Amino acid sequence: MSDILTDLFIRNLKPAEKEYTRREKGGFGIRVHPSGRKTFFYLYRVDGQRRFLNLGDYPATKLKDARHDYEEARTKVRLLKHGRDEGSDPLEHRKSKKDDREERRKAPTMSELVTEYIDRHAKRFKRSWQEDERILNREVVPAWGNRKAADIKKRDVILLIDGIVDRGSPAMANNSFQIIRKMFNYAVEKDILPYTPCAGIKLPSPKIARDRVLNAVEIKTLWNSLDNAAISDEIKRALKLILVTAQRPGEVIGMHASEIDGNWWTIPVERSKNKKTQRVYLTVTALELIGPVDNDMGFVFPCPHKAKEKSIDPHALAIAVHRNIAWPITDKNGMQLYGKDGIPATENRLEVDQFTPHDLRRTVATFMAEMGEMDEVIDAILNHSKQGVIKVYNQYRYDKEKQAALESWEQRLQSILTDTDK
Repeated sequence: MSDILTDLFIRNLKPAEKEYTRREKGGFGIRVHPSGRKTFFYLYRVDGQRRFLNLGDYPATKLKDARHDYEEARTKVRLLKHGRDEGSDPLEHRKSKKDDREERRKAPTMSELVTEYIDRHAKRFKRSWQEDERILNREVVPAWGNRKAADIKKRDVILLIDGIVDRGSPAMANNSFQIIRKMFNYAVEKDILPYTPCAGIKLPSPKIARDRVLNAVEIKTLWNSLDNAAISDEIKRALKLILVTAQRPGEVIGMHASEIDGNWWTIPVERSKNKKTQRVYLTVTALELIGPVDNDMGFVFPCPHKAKEKSIDPHALAIAVHRNIAWPITDKNGMQLYGKDGIPATENRLEVDQFTPHDLRRTVATFMAEMGEMDEVIDAILNHSKQGVIKVYNQYRYDKEKQAALESWEQRLQSILTDTDK
């Protein structure tokens, strides 16, 4: 005989040595445990299999709420038995939702995705992985770090990149977007995400090919003003060494004593951008800038905090240049001064127009071309990859020609610095 469950009826149910149940017609009931715990349930069958759906403990779950959940579950079972698409097994549905919650709990956050991308992809396949790590930790982690990677939508990416553009850094916005897009593509490739939120998004700013070349007057001005700029001695020497050797800023700042043998500096394949070993002739000026070298020296431009472990970060060069071109003017108390237009007052301590460390490399190449050096020799000095058939058949390294060209450039540079260049 079925019961009719009421609050009074349920309150009067006393625990026994063994658990027992009281049920209404239709499978709605309550189970009383020996401990005194009382649990609402729905007992039903699907495909001949007995199902027991827990509807919550009394009194935390009220009778009216348990009955409401029972009615919803019973309707789904009835529709399922009649072959209706709306029908379902409520117990299986609950298990599915539980699995979904567990899967979401285990889903990676953006911080975790950044870490995996750097460790498993960028470090293995990108020489510029440190740049990826720096940008992701500066732009992505503070904004999205605790969010699930699967929750990042196209609009989130657009707003993040537009914010970088709005703060006056269009080039950084492009770089950041390209790295973010690569990271999400990795996530799709590894089946971490079903799709990338970067699909259909274009670069936020047009790419601008740089063509900045310093003239002779600017070279002399920069060389002399570096001595009075607010820049460490290591960075001053590194900037000058770029102008003397025409090598990439990152390769110069990462110079290690073990790479230097007399007048030759060998940039190993693992540090070379184009994955080709590069031999650079070191002129007298270059050796003076490098200073004495011994086997225990380590990095020529060591990081001040981890001298034996790493060199100065390559970005320190660009940062130092940028800061000194727009150095804040302050009062005697160190407070920022402002112009009539409300813009912070600055002074150009380098006394030349805006440039980047890489522009120094382009400057050397341009001067060498003006001096009549062959394109093949200039490309060899710059360590540019050969193109086409010559890439396969011409394995000559141009060491003699590179030495002659760099010595000629040193003479020209010295004439510029001593004002004898006409």
